[in-house]
Amino acid sequence: MKVVNKERNLITTFTKGDIFSKLSYLLLGMANIRNGQVIKGLIFLAIEIVYIAFMILTGRHNLAMMTTLGTNTQGMTYNESLGIYEVTKGDNSMLILLSGVVTIVISAFFVAIWLFSIYSGEMARQTKAIGKRPNTFLEDIKSLANENVHFLLLSVPVLGLSIFTVMPLIYMILMAFTNYDQDHQPPGNLFTWVGVKNFFTLLSTGDRLSNTFWPVLGWTLIWGFAATFSCYFGGMILAMIINSKGIKYKKFWRTVFVITMAIPGFISLRVVSTMLGERGILNVLLQQWGFTAQALPFLSNVTWARVSVIVVNFWIGVPVTMLMVSGILMNIPGELYESARIDGAGPITMFLKITFPYMWFVTTPYLISNLIGNFNNFNTIYFLTAGEPLTLDYFKGAGKTDLLVTWLYKLTKDSNDYNLAATIGIIIFVISAIFTLVSFSRSGAMKNEEGFQ
Repeated sequence: MKVVNKERNLITTFTKGDIFSKLSYLLLGMANIRNGQVIKGLIFLAIEIVYIAFMILTGRHNLAMMTTLGTNTQGMTYNESLGIYEVTKGDNSMLILLSGVVTIVISAFFVAIWLFSIYSGEMARQTKAIGKRPNTFLEDIKSLANENVHFLLLSVPVLGLSIFTVMPLIYMILMAFTNYDQDHQPPGNLFTWVGVKNFFTLLSTGDRLSNTFWPVLGWTLIWGFAATFSCYFGGMILAMIINSKGIKYKKFWRTVFVITMAIPGFISLRVVSTMLGERGILNVLLQQWGFTAQALPFLSNVTWARVSVIVVNFWIGVPVTMLMVSGILMNIPGELYESARIDGAGPITMFLKITFPYMWFVTTPYLISNLIGNFNNFNTIYFLTAGEPLTLDYFKGAGKTDLLVTWLYKLTKDSNDYNLAATIGIIIFVISAIFTLVSFSRSGAMKNEEGFQ
């Protein structure tokens, strides 16, 4: 008995299908109509007609304009009848780029529907070939509540993801290949394509922009590792102390540290920023108690400021790690420690041979994601120091404690250098993606999914 072959691809469907299967490559839904799924085939055909009409009326123009991003600049013309100058509207590069991105996304959706229509038509043909009746349109609708419920549940998230994530992401990526900066602001001025010039400018040496990018990147990496591993090991040590047999009121101590998580982080950071200022309460008390004759530069000196943000982040981040590690420690088999004690192992040996390997195995994915999160930890830096102290050696308002993500924000908010901000965003993504893939693929959690041995 013949069975339906669900593994056919585009080539085999075209070569082994009938004339209607081949025709459906050009006219969507022909195979469905031929094999009894008339309504479904007509819907596919209607979608194709709407898409072709869209491309003829506006889509083709959007893609054509996208090649130049506009040619007519906004200007002023003299109206002789009124005796005044009037603004003549020109092209808007920003809207042209957005229209092009929308057209590309719509085209991608149409390609997906085109592929699905071919697959659907072929399944209907094969079903009919083995003597069965293909599903009617109403049966397909009812199947969305049963075996095809995943299509129904995923359709809305996929649509929302495409509109609110994919399109802005494509727009931002394309912006990195333009000169959309403070000197090319639409509608007064147009911006154009410049290729990979922005990347060469950022990554080259000798230019003031690149002399800002590399130090900021270096500090971003230092900050990411310091913030991640200080909280990781600090939380681990704190959890081990609280879970020790000699410690009483364990629930109380956990609650004390967890309460700090109930306060929004930006509030704590703003309060601490005020406390660490030259006239903050900490400097005032230190001077009154005679520990120092003048205010300490917690946030105004480069070294002090960088150490301060790491310490404050440690104070905020340790409770989170402590809570997570506490749960893991409770699940380490007690027999392992009993066997180690019988063999004469001390506390340090048991930590190095049992506790830490187990913790490292379980928490590796968390550690990787937390490290990437700290590379892009906008809140801690911006609300505590705002990137200060500033320096004239850096490009356009970048400070000594700025991360790439906070500098990116300043480039868009303060100087309207959207092209450079988009370029930095792509570089951040590439670094984060490469690090995540390499580190996770080499971790024990990936290589030994069966569990800790």
